[in-house]
Amino acid sequence: MTAEKISERSERSADTRDRILGAAAELLAEGGSDAVSTRAVAQAAGVQAPTLYRLFGDKKGLLEAVATYGFERYLSDKQSLRATGDPVEDLRRGWDLHIDFGLTHPSFYVLMYGAVRPGERPAAAEETYAVLVGTLERVARAGRLRVPVAAAAQMVQATSVGVALTLIADPAGARDSDLSARTRDTVLASLTTDPRPTNDLDTPAARANALAAVLPDLSGALSPGEAVLLGEWLQRLATTSGTATPTTSATGPAAGDTPL
Repeated sequence: MTAEKISERSERSADTRDRILGAAAELLAEGGSDAVSTRAVAQAAGVQAPTLYRLFGDKKGLLEAVATYGFERYLSDKQSLRATGDPVEDLRRGWDLHIDFGLTHPSFYVLMYGAVRPGERPAAAEETYAVLVGTLERVARAGRLRVPVAAAAQMVQATSVGVALTLIADPAGARDSDLSARTRDTVLASLTTDPRPTNDLDTPAARANALAAVLPDLSGALSPGEAVLLGEWLQRLATTSGTATPTTSATGPAAGDTPL
């Protein structure tokens, strides 16, 4: 088989895959995951069932691909995802986008977050989690994160998903329109600090998180064992000093915000 024929076959396969995902997405939006049967999708896309199994493996693989497809199409229309100079503001906007997606496309959202299997996270949810971690790493690099990145990501994920599923379950006319903003502001206030000059980080935990965030960039200066040890120390400092109350010394009050 020539390279040209292989290329043509790959293009046809990609076109078929997109057509199947488009048909499945329409069925999902209209009738939820129960409407996305292999027979219904094959009929709507104009393909045979074996084609579905060849491209997606099984219905679980198809549903995960549909969730990713729907979320990526939604994100492609959102220019607000472009990073600003303020990573905490980007985190706030990312929260709002997450909730907006859930309320605008509830069937896709429930498919991603509502049917949880122990130890598994759908591919689309995994991608959004990676984006969240990346944003939090930028917050840490700016010296504005009170807790380690991993802990902050779990807290934001748990609360934002809980808010979205709560609002989806509520009748549209009975939804608390301020629930998301109130929860967002409370969570972010507990995780982040106000902007500070680069030489005046807010707390020892913020200093530890800022250094931990750039540790991978310092690999040439440390041996692997040294890097692991320093990472463990920074993790301990960030965890134990994140909520410590600033104390006074002989030279005056310690730097930092008044404890919440």
